[in-house]
Amino acid sequence: MTHQTRLPLVPNAPVADERNYQAALKTLLMEDLDFHDKGSSYASHNFHSFPAKFPPQLPRKFIQELTSPGDYVYDPMMGSGTTLVEALLLGRYAVGSDIDPLAVRIARVKTQPLEVITASEVGCEVAQRARNLVNQHSATLTQELTSRWDKQTRDFVNYWFMPQTQLELLALLKEIVQIPDATLRAFLELAFSAVIITKSGGVSLARDLAHTRPHRAKIVKTPEGAVLIAEPGAQNSARAQYTTKVLRSPITEFSKRLQLNLDGLSAATWAGGESLIVFGNAERAPLAPNSIDLIVTSPPYASNAIDYMRAHKFSLVWLGHNIDSLSETRSRYVGGEAISAMHFETLPPKTQALVNQILHLDRKKGQVLHRYYSEMTRVLGEMCRVLKPGKAAIVVVGSSVMRGVDTETQYCLAEIGAQVGFAASYIGVRQLDRDRRMMPAGNRIDHTSQIQQRMHEEYVIGFYKPEEVGKV
Repeated sequence: MTHQTRLPLVPNAPVADERNYQAALKTLLMEDLDFHDKGSSYASHNFHSFPAKFPPQLPRKFIQELTSPGDYVYDPMMGSGTTLVEALLLGRYAVGSDIDPLAVRIARVKTQPLEVITASEVGCEVAQRARNLVNQHSATLTQELTSRWDKQTRDFVNYWFMPQTQLELLALLKEIVQIPDATLRAFLELAFSAVIITKSGGVSLARDLAHTRPHRAKIVKTPEGAVLIAEPGAQNSARAQYTTKVLRSPITEFSKRLQLNLDGLSAATWAGGESLIVFGNAERAPLAPNSIDLIVTSPPYASNAIDYMRAHKFSLVWLGHNIDSLSETRSRYVGGEAISAMHFETLPPKTQALVNQILHLDRKKGQVLHRYYSEMTRVLGEMCRVLKPGKAAIVVVGSSVMRGVDTETQYCLAEIGAQVGFAASYIGVRQLDRDRRMMPAGNRIDHTSQIQQRMHEEYVIGFYKPEEVGKV
């Protein structure tokens, strides 16, 4: 994929009057952006868990009002592809990129039509053949497991997955990889991943995968109640119910997940358009200038507040990645904490003053924040470059607290947007529905917790690119 990928040209609806477009953008940001009463488990949105997904009604609102069928909608940090699915459902072309390997897998499957009956038949056959493989060739599977990974990755798998679970997961994988059709194979691999990565930890020994650090269950039982693991004293603890996990068969869970995803696939009605999804860094968008009609995206928080790889590695190690390579990928995420070899951008005055304030309190934290705003300077610059004149970019962000100081992400990004070429920015506010998002903190606000202080409210920034170069 070259840096100047040119999208197929399609006729666009006439561009609305510039003032009317900006007025519509501002009005949309003033409306209700919470969507707490709206369901999100339709079409392919519910194929796989993903941390901090925004509700599909959020991108839908802006896509419906600010674009026309045949327009190009882009998400440079697409995550699980919520924006892209909505674009396709509304008859737009969907363009997305991400550096997270699981995000790319999820988004590709969620935006790809598939023949439901065939997928159902093949998926059921895979599950049955996997059961037979475990029952008849467990010794062979066990031997293969011993040589499947490097030591560090194997130690990770052995810590988080019971031996029987490993046998069933390997059996499923061996059957899935034999499917000749790449689209169908990817669909089944995603169902496989989805039985591992859930808020409750799926078929692993993780008690949950939504906290900053996963917790390994202290008591593990079969669905029938037999105890498989019990740490000394755990069963008599007052917190036993919170540290107990019922371990279920991966093959059984795969069959259930397969049916759920097939139901979503059956209900999806693609209204036209196509998707283009690539591995790509948002700081170097693989698109030509002035090629996109609308951007809707949600960047990570600063300082890895939501550590996506924490959960993603649980299935990615089964899908061909090792722990070292995943750690390296994590270090390149926007909002990471590593500062060596980092290029720091010159920030606008108020943003730089805030960074200086944090630097004075904690040099390392200040450098991490400078890294974040430097990365976002490059991201916003690329968004402005690829966006057509007279069009908008919608950026959903949360703020962070560092050493007791609010990083004021929404205002800093608005200031950076003006520096890179956007003519105007408007900010809306939405309250998070934490019960419906895979978030790393409880629903009750703890004002002493920095991670909770920054995760109950989000800001929706609307950036407008002027019709004329240099026009402000």
